Amino acid sequence: MRIIQSAREMQEFSEKIRNGGKKISFVPTMGYLHEGHLHLMREGGKRGECLVVSIYVNPTQFGAGEDFERYPRDLERDSQMAESTGVDVIFCPTNSDMYPAHYQTFVNVEEVTQNLCGLSRSGHFRGVATVCCKLFHIVKPHTAIFGKKDFQQLVAIRRMVEDLNMDIKIVGMPTVREADGLAMSSRNAYLKEDERTAALNLSRSLLLAQKLFNDGQRDAAEILKAVTENLKGIPLLRLEYAKICDTETLKDLPHLGKEAVLAMAVYVGKTRLIDNYVFGEALEI
Repeated sequence: MRIIQSAREMQEFSEKIRNGGKKISFVPTMGYLHEGHLHLMREGGKRGECLVVSIYVNPTQFGAGEDFERYPRDLERDSQMAESTGVDVIFCPTNSDMYPAHYQTFVNVEEVTQNLCGLSRSGHFRGVATVCCKLFHIVKPHTAIFGKKDFQQLVAIRRMVEDLNMDIKIVGMPTVREADGLAMSSRNAYLKEDERTAALNLSRSLLLAQKLFNDGQRDAAEILKAVTENLKGIPLLRLEYAKICDTETLKDLPHLGKEAVLAMAVYVGKTRLIDNYVFGEALEI
């Protein structure tokens, strides 16, 4: 496995791979890897002859007061985990390479970023779209693989790729969960024991929504009422939002007559967690 820091070196490496007729699959991450990331990497290994993983904590997607400085980082650990899945290259650029002096070019994906996390995280998706655009140009993948836990991110990246005519296939993979149902996230490392127990109510609320849907409920307000009631009064947990949206436009839906997603964000102590359920899909916890 090779570790590359220079954007130019990564571009030259990828160009040789492509000129050799091989396909590049790509998994972008911010590091501090967990089994969810490894699942994406294993899928990437099936979709190309060269598997590249980026590890980069992108400063432009963090807002004031967020956890950029304390976001967990451990490149040695991550390298060992990535290598175990057959990763060929880790690309871990520096901030000065990604955002050099006088940097002033950003990508805005507009409508699908306005709802959900976009309501409270101003500028977040501009940072996500910009760094993904840059990574796609540097790594030059044929396929890029994302987890569906960050559902709004996946929708925004798909929109960007289509709008900008990028020749990349975007693959969304199901959320990987711990045995107790908690969606895997690097931020789970922040949780104390009692906070982790409280966090399990996210997946329990998704199961409740699934049951209501399977029993025939199609009124979004009724499902949301049950979900919010289920989360109310739980110590250490504060609901930021719970919404049912169209899976393509991410606009609120009053009725589940088409494909819809229940997306939630909660604070467990000081840690912000997100989770979601696409109605009609399997959710086994």
